[in-house]
Amino acid sequence: MCGFDKQKGPGRLMTKGLTLIVVGHINFILGAIVHGSVLRHISKPTGKIPTQYTVSNIIAVTSGLLSIASGIVAILVSRNIKNFKLHVGLLVSSFLNALLSAACCVGLLLAISLTISANGSALMQGCNNTDVPINARSPVSANCPFDTTRIYDTTLALWFSCALLSAMESALSLWCFIVGLTLRGIGPCAHTYLREQLEEDALAHTSKVDPEFSAPSERLIAHCSVQP
Repeated sequence: MCGFDKQKGPGRLMTKGLTLIVVGHINFILGAIVHGSVLRHISKPTGKIPTQYTVSNIIAVTSGLLSIASGIVAILVSRNIKNFKLHVGLLVSSFLNALLSAACCVGLLLAISLTISANGSALMQGCNNTDVPINARSPVSANCPFDTTRIYDTTLALWFSCALLSAMESALSLWCFIVGLTLRGIGPCAHTYLREQLEEDALAHTSKVDPEFSAPSERLIAHCSVQP
């Protein structure tokens, strides 16, 4: 986590940003599929839909969008490593996304637990036979306005995937947040980066004052780096 340096750090930050964008897009698409294939039918015709399902799905979609935004900010920071405004943007976006993704993961796990414990009866609330709980795992006698084929397995598979992606988003956002703190000289990981920055600034200042110092110093650094 503290391995951010001036040479490899920007490249790693760009990689994490690209990963956040990809994961955010996938999570957003999966959340839209859950809403279009499951929750849209559950809300019909009486509008009865468990609150935890709605909240979890909305948070999943929002988390996907915020992950995309955080990934874009991370890429911009990797290309403009000394921009103060981008540092602040990275800190804010990654912190909010880490919290939202963690909340999304917890909410989805809660929805999965409630669905499994009730045999998916809440998934069948859009059916006409709402007086008697219907087992979504075997909806033989259900009279539903939508196709109940494998609705239980499909919903759980999509929710498990969204929960895993949300956990990845939270971990990546936490890494970007620590990088943002490092760039601002805050936290336990900042001393290494600040030392490298001070050494580079001192070398640049010395080279500007004494141009003849530049070439020998560069040869000495290259010679020391070659030795085991």
